[in-house]
Amino acid sequence: MSRRRISAFVAALMLASAAPVLLPASSASAAACSSYPSWVAGKSYVTGNIVRYTDGKAYIAEHDNPGYDPTISTWYWEPYACDGGTNPSGFVVSEAQFNQMFPGRNSFYTYSGLKAAMSAYPAFANTGSDTVKKQEAAAFLANVSHETGGLVHIVEQNTANYPHYCDWGQPYGCPAGQAAYYGRGPIQLSWNFNYKAAGDALGIDLLNNPWLVQNDAAVAWKTGLWYWNTQNGPGSMTGHNAMVNGAGFGQTIRSINGSLECDGKNPAQVQSRVNNYNRFTSILGVSPGNNLYC
Repeated sequence: MSRRRISAFVAALMLASAAPVLLPASSASAAACSSYPSWVAGKSYVTGNIVRYTDGKAYIAEHDNPGYDPTISTWYWEPYACDGGTNPSGFVVSEAQFNQMFPGRNSFYTYSGLKAAMSAYPAFANTGSDTVKKQEAAAFLANVSHETGGLVHIVEQNTANYPHYCDWGQPYGCPAGQAAYYGRGPIQLSWNFNYKAAGDALGIDLLNNPWLVQNDAAVAWKTGLWYWNTQNGPGSMTGHNAMVNGAGFGQTIRSINGSLECDGKNPAQVQSRVNNYNRFTSILGVSPGNNLYC
């Protein structure tokens, strides 16, 4: 991802971003949650601990933490369905389908990491009809596949670009180093101001520790979902809104890399994304819909 994708004003926009909205637990699930110990602020928890929050819902620790609030520190905690599932809303893409989509993927990009990341943006692939949910999941994964060579690349391959992604004009500078903000993750997050904005939105200090995006699968997926659900890029709408509001797959391309690919600028790249999308919707057994090109 380059400066073209997100203008500097995004950082300011994201500082005002609302905390992720969590789905309500069912009454049956809430009753089952009563067997878990109450969350205690300031008490140390380790990965895998399950607690009952003050509203009766349960959360599982994704990472060790010193008692952070589960509804605020969503990197450390995710909602837990007390019948044993960790994603109360489910996901329209099964693990078998995910593996079919990405047969040669890097083992870093785990299905479990993606599902864990979805707790930060529960509207993703969970809005509208089953058709729309599947189309959105296919659209996101199709663009991700294009950006990463089929979920193979974790970091940007052209190392010569690495020093270019530091904007010293930002008041916080580049504390991790001049060459630390290169593209990482499923949508290749880059630039210091984008790491700052994504980190602020997710409650993770990515400005000082951008390496988390290449070392933690859930963090990597969360940055991709952050972009998909909150950023217009060079387009006029987010990828999420493009799919749930019927604008079509072509508008997701415009939001991610429209300034270099759309309007005839690079039809081969657009076609590659469309081919991915058509293949993934076929795997999910759903029509791709209209307006596939930009």
